[in-house]
Amino acid sequence: MTEGDSPTIARRRVRLALRQARERAGLTQNQVAEAMEWSHSKVIRIENGDVSISQNDLRPLLALLGVKDKAVVADLVAAARISRTRQQAWYQAAEFRDTLTDGMRKLIEYESEASEIRSYSIYYIPGHLQTPAYAEALMSRFEDELSEDQRTRRIEARNKRREVLETRPVAFLLMVDESVLRRTIGGPEVFAEQLRHLKRQAQNGYVRIRMVPFSLDASVTNNASFDLLQLGQGEVLYRETGLNDEMIEDREAIAKHRARYDRVWSEAAGEEDTIQFIERQIKELERGNTEAASPDNT
Repeated sequence: MTEGDSPTIARRRVRLALRQARERAGLTQNQVAEAMEWSHSKVIRIENGDVSISQNDLRPLLALLGVKDKAVVADLVAAARISRTRQQAWYQAAEFRDTLTDGMRKLIEYESEASEIRSYSIYYIPGHLQTPAYAEALMSRFEDELSEDQRTRRIEARNKRREVLETRPVAFLLMVDESVLRRTIGGPEVFAEQLRHLKRQAQNGYVRIRMVPFSLDASVTNNASFDLLQLGQGEVLYRETGLNDEMIEDREAIAKHRARYDRVWSEAAGEEDTIQFIERQIKELERGNTEAASPDNT
């Protein structure tokens, strides 16, 4: 076990090890549940990380799965003990459990532990970089789908995410489609404020940002924004579409997204050119002209 593992990282290590051991043993989740005299849902929750497994449950489960190496067993038992020391985080409170998706709560949990975050957005500025006014304007577009309380909680969650991430060291790379820097969500005044905030964050070194210009013949994904988070010895993938979101830990899927992200990052407009584009957008908005300036950054 890595020295200083947090409860989040320790719980992830245990559940991934259990899932891999089950697959090596050729057992289904239902077969494990029957052998352990558990409910099927309990196995699912353990492997998904929704609950932490107790040491008393872990030892017989490892035996069932054929994990007999004493050092490995001791390591996982120690990790299981650490995983159960966590206190309830703000995003696990009832008001947020009712308004945030399972994928979003998992993203928030992992964000607080990630050493690197690579984000790609095709529609709007990512949540933890949004100003309150921009977030409110964006949430207002979902008034037919979300109640006022749900929208309020989601805005509050974005503010809390921003506060957490801005107070801890994390390498943050942001790649956005050109449309993200042109779409005047909230109107010219609100959007100009948002772009000024994004520019400051880039100039103070908090985020490295590159734009994928319309003129670049490159496709990251056809219809989904996503985040790649580096956690300890591995990565996780959070993917979002207009209809749903999900946390993915499949290595093959993550590797494909990472390879594509890195390739397009190297082809996109450079950071200096992107900031200059943002500055031109701000000037146009400040002059009251909502039509974007002609790009010259490819």
